[in-house]
Amino acid sequence: MEAIVKNVERTTELLAVSQTETVQRWDKQTLDRAFQWTQYCQHVYTRFHANPTVTDILEKQLQVTNESLRTTFHGYRDITFSDLSQCQHLLLVGLLNNAAVPSSVVRLLFDTITVGGKYKDATGHCTELIEVKSACKVLSAINLKRSTSFPGPDADVLGMTMMEMLDILLSPATGGSKVGLAEKLLDNVLQTCGENENFPEVVAAALLSRKDDKTATKMAPEGVSFHFILDWLQQHHSLLHNMCSTLPIGLLMDLHQQSVRFRVTYGNMLKQWGSQLEYDVGEGEWVQMYTTDGVSFKTLSDHYRSLLGACPSTKEDVERELTELKVADGDFDVRGLSVWGDLLSELNTV
Repeated sequence: MEAIVKNVERTTELLAVSQTETVQRWDKQTLDRAFQWTQYCQHVYTRFHANPTVTDILEKQLQVTNESLRTTFHGYRDITFSDLSQCQHLLLVGLLNNAAVPSSVVRLLFDTITVGGKYKDATGHCTELIEVKSACKVLSAINLKRSTSFPGPDADVLGMTMMEMLDILLSPATGGSKVGLAEKLLDNVLQTCGENENFPEVVAAALLSRKDDKTATKMAPEGVSFHFILDWLQQHHSLLHNMCSTLPIGLLMDLHQQSVRFRVTYGNMLKQWGSQLEYDVGEGEWVQMYTTDGVSFKTLSDHYRSLLGACPSTKEDVERELTELKVADGDFDVRGLSVWGDLLSELNTV
């Protein structure tokens, strides 16, 4: 473990040095070693990111290293454990932004003749970076406007383009998964659309573009990119909330029917909204008292009513779950004691 900690520390120092004039003395051998060490750190992340003990050790070492490098290098940006997943990307960006990098090194980064040799990682990474930046420019150029139909035609095009780019970045056929670049692509799309503007429509269009995907497998019918987007949304809870609360319910039903995983995610969001409601005795209704990121009782009822009308099996599942939640609250039939009991009563009203 001590050797791994030391190697991560040295690679962090290498990333800092790559942004200084020291690179004027770099040659082919130096560049090769640099990309080998950054690739090593990516392997460290892949191997230990699910191990809390090792992660904690490396995070603490990185904090110490960052503090030291901040005093040595002006404008130094801290490196976190999660940054290790895209170490080669950080090295490449640092080199491309450094005017002191020798032209011979720059040529190595772009020279396709070296593909298959020592510099395959550097060349391939550079090509993918160009592809992502080009894609972001294309995505930013699309004039997103709201439409009476959802998703609108522009959101549809943007969503499909985004999904195709994710396929390239996450496919083993293109040199291996580039999770860091894929996350950067989603971040750029979010910045282009705005969290509360068109972004929910674009994500929905991207996910629904896999609805009739003939290349999908039985084990993962929606594909790697589909699950990558859902993973990313789980890490950006406010975006997931906005998506579920602002999209037309009919569109959410399409996603619900398409994906078991989205079905679970959507169901958990509905239960969270319900748990946030408090009964106002004076008003005689369920209201939001302590949070601003929930929905009204009426809106929650509308979502559940749509689920009940989706298909017989879904209707049975939803009714059973609501009944279990009501029982957990005490199984009272008096209004105002259980939001789930009152939801059941509301949904049973014709």
